[in-house]
Amino acid sequence: MNILRQSCFVFALGALVLHGAPAQAGRSCEERMIKADSAIKAMDLAQRTKNALEEANPRFAFIARVGQDLSKYQLRYSHAGLVWRDHPKGRWLVVHELNTCGTAQSDLYDEGLGNFFLDDMFAFETKILIPGPELQNRLENLFAKRKSYLMHWPDYNMVAYPFSTRYQNSNQWLLETYAAAHLDNVGSEPRKEAQAWLKQNGYQPSTLRISTLTRLGGRMFRANVAFDDHPFDRRMAGQIDSVTVDSMFGFFKQRDPAAQVVEIKLP
Repeated sequence: MNILRQSCFVFALGALVLHGAPAQAGRSCEERMIKADSAIKAMDLAQRTKNALEEANPRFAFIARVGQDLSKYQLRYSHAGLVWRDHPKGRWLVVHELNTCGTAQSDLYDEGLGNFFLDDMFAFETKILIPGPELQNRLENLFAKRKSYLMHWPDYNMVAYPFSTRYQNSNQWLLETYAAAHLDNVGSEPRKEAQAWLKQNGYQPSTLRISTLTRLGGRMFRANVAFDDHPFDRRMAGQIDSVTVDSMFGFFKQRDPAAQVVEIKLP
């Protein structure tokens, strides 16, 4: 069954050709030519990722990329999505939230592995987390019932606070979708319910140390950065809690010891 195409997702296929997509995972809108060697590496990484997925053969898995250098925050992977197969022998697709360049808005995209790795990568590396059968069943039910799109919120903030519904960042959509899969019913306030479930089950966001000067600069000069959803005391102390790949994947693995983790790195 073509689960995602029945789930009211916004599609943007074929947007990446030579200049990069008009939507980014929390980065500024800059039109750049993709170098030939980068395109070759992206396709190589996509092929190796496909081979790993073919071998494991999940219905759903989580996938991350290194789109930015986050080493100053002791983080490696910057952005993640949900990878799925559009039918038993079809191609692998990645559903993820992307920020529309130069705006504070986002959409959901469903695109091939090649496009996922063509987004001006900082390093050609990927991490795949393949959940156990129970979670795969839950995710399949969520998408089959057309509930997954309810977790998307278009007001984008690159450093959105994990326990506020005012904004959402790309990784937060994935985390809340994960939480929704564990809810028996998704009610009238699905994001609040998902966040309550995450709190109850011990999710801990990453704490980014961001100075007042940096916060002011980000808020003044970037449409996709805001701090007004964060608790005042922590914000004033420069402690910005946000959903990161590291915090998500750690939480996923802790709750699902049977989950398989595959990392692929190109030289």
